[in-house]
Amino acid sequence: MSLEVQIMDKMKEAMKSKNDASLRGLRAIKAEIIKAKTEPGANGVVTPEGEIKLLQRIVKQRRDSLEIFTTQNREDLAQKEREEIAVIEQFLPKQMSADELKAALQSIIAKVGASTPADMGKVMGVATKELAGKTDGKAISAMVKEILG
Repeated sequence: MSLEVQIMDKMKEAMKSKNDASLRGLRAIKAEIIKAKTEPGANGVVTPEGEIKLLQRIVKQRRDSLEIFTTQNREDLAQKEREEIAVIEQFLPKQMSADELKAALQSIIAKVGASTPADMGKVMGVATKELAGKTDGKAISAMVKEILG
């Protein structure tokens, strides 16, 4: 079942149950899917990989907004962002734990032969491809810096 079909089903449920927070998040996903399908070269189709990237982008936008709202003491807006993030994350693959990420990165570092912080670019190139959808780029970057020290 495609992401779009899942979203439509969940939207119907959210409307019936009058779950406003869920409905906001689902509508945001649906809008991004429509936008992605109408982009030049998309031919009205979004690949499963494209769907994951799309969801990650939406979550990242919400987290950035959440950070801003929190620093500006706008708890009302921050709460809405938290609710939408929770709804959107339901459709993402399970994220890696810190220990799983560290183990995966140590394996990648050994594979590419990195040993100093100057080798971070090589590691990031491989890691972002191999770990796509399983964790976000900030977490990868922070862990690589920590390991290569």
